[in-house]
Amino acid sequence: MPDLGLDVVLKGKNFARIMAGLGTALYISLISVLISMPLGILLGILMTSKNPLIKAILKIYLEIIRIMPQLVLLFIVFFGATKTLGIDISGEKAAILVFSLWGTAEMSDLVRGAINSIPKHQYESARALGLEGVNLYRYIIIPQIMRRLIPLAINLLTRMIKTTSLVLMIGVVEVLKVSQQIVEANRMASPNAAFGIYLLVFILYFMACWPISLVSRHLEKIWNK
Repeated sequence: MPDLGLDVVLKGKNFARIMAGLGTALYISLISVLISMPLGILLGILMTSKNPLIKAILKIYLEIIRIMPQLVLLFIVFFGATKTLGIDISGEKAAILVFSLWGTAEMSDLVRGAINSIPKHQYESARALGLEGVNLYRYIIIPQIMRRLIPLAINLLTRMIKTTSLVLMIGVVEVLKVSQQIVEANRMASPNAAFGIYLLVFILYFMACWPISLVSRHLEKIWNK
């Protein structure tokens, strides 16, 4: 039977270290989504305003975040803040900031699209009942768009979990960083360690993301009936 390097997974504290690294990736993703959702809803509502200045500023923000790769943003925030601005920021905080900026931009665009998809007669009916401004969005618009946004927000969490693999480039000890360290430490004793370690990482990412995708699809089916 070929040596798949699986013995390295159970060697010493390797498995516990990998699980701790996965916990770091999930923590960064979850915190970023929790920050992104309310900010994205707020900015999405502002994107539908009739103020041309607000719309222009938010559009520029959205396009910059969309065009710029997340890795470049991580480098700008982590290395730029620490070297140029003299701000002491940890890799985890830099990652949460970047993923929150990215998530907020993605969520705001989803909210904008959801709001624009609501028929105009909904607004007219609400105003006929005396609802204006904040109350119109609180009681009529937001409850309707939330049903559409929750599955999309869950998908965003899945994408963030997968994208957290980039944070190893700024020294955050997440699951891929730990895996690299284990492979390097066992390169001579177990040349095939990389296969076993990265196979485990694949399984862990799958186990983390697949249930989330199932929940998203289930909610879409329920609310599209």
